[in-house]
Amino acid sequence: MLFASDNWAGAHPLIAENLVRHAGGAAPAYGASDLDRKVANTFNDIFEREVAVFFVGTGTAANSLAMSAVARPGGVVLCHRDAHMIADECGAPEYFTHGRLGPVDGALGRMQPSQLENAVAKYPPAFVHAGQPAAISITQATEIGTIYDIDQIGAISQIARRHDLPLHMDGARFANALVTLNVTPAEMTWKSGVDIVSFGGTKNGCWCAEAVVFMNPAQAAEFPFIRKRAAQLFSKSRFIAAQFEAYFHNDLWLETARHANEMTQRLATHLARSPHARLGWQPQANEVFPILHNDAAARLRAAGITFHPWTPPHDLAGTIGADEALCRFVTSFATSPDDIDQLGLLLA
Repeated sequence: MLFASDNWAGAHPLIAENLVRHAGGAAPAYGASDLDRKVANTFNDIFEREVAVFFVGTGTAANSLAMSAVARPGGVVLCHRDAHMIADECGAPEYFTHGRLGPVDGALGRMQPSQLENAVAKYPPAFVHAGQPAAISITQATEIGTIYDIDQIGAISQIARRHDLPLHMDGARFANALVTLNVTPAEMTWKSGVDIVSFGGTKNGCWCAEAVVFMNPAQAAEFPFIRKRAAQLFSKSRFIAAQFEAYFHNDLWLETARHANEMTQRLATHLARSPHARLGWQPQANEVFPILHNDAAARLRAAGITFHPWTPPHDLAGTIGADEALCRFVTSFATSPDDIDQLGLLLA
């Protein structure tokens, strides 16, 4: 049973079928096909406005190139200290922007607005020695499976507007957050003040389908050159479009995300009842972080269950005993209730 990552799951059958359906014949390259244009219009419908959409191959590329589009000399992108951009992208955003990432504190993986204000204040205007803020980035859902609600996004957006900074959303698990909040994509993004979204599909049933979405197309004027220079302009981009076509058809993307979230809640129920585990915090998307007794973790691994040990977030440090470990379990569209219940029996 695989709980290591939603990246380990395969492609949803309907997405795989659509790739096969578009595999034959010929079509204009580099995003000029009818299918590319159709999917771009679907993004407009989803976000309830005209947006600028650029397909890329990975979430790291989406984040790094989005930050390149708003880079400033001596620029600092402010994000939570445990954000994926800081912890898991091997310095790619710094590499592409020639800037830095500035860590911001906040409990449960979310930036605290007061801490964000303090972070912005570290870079006084015209004080060249410190550099200057270039953007603010939030991760939705966060690296520890929590979610910014609409009011929290709005509070961060107000700070961004006050300091004339673009607000970026790392949406590798965009759909998982969306179905939890039960809001529209527009409400979770531009209506709450978000300017740019790294829109992920790979973790939610696609093969490799990611996009950078600008809520204001005028802001994307230079982005075609940024993407090309970064080697992210795919010649046969219709195959990314084909994934997104199936992903959005009949709201498959919301169905897969909802299922993954439900499987996490089912798993959290088992973990909360177990005498060998306790929840580090309540999950809100498709990741759950239990604190397991070491012998229980060993028993699960011996039974062939894959999951990852996890470094405790800063606000949880010091609360885990010597005979315990924080672990991460991730569910996906492919996780079955039987998988969850078998794991639960091992922890009973």
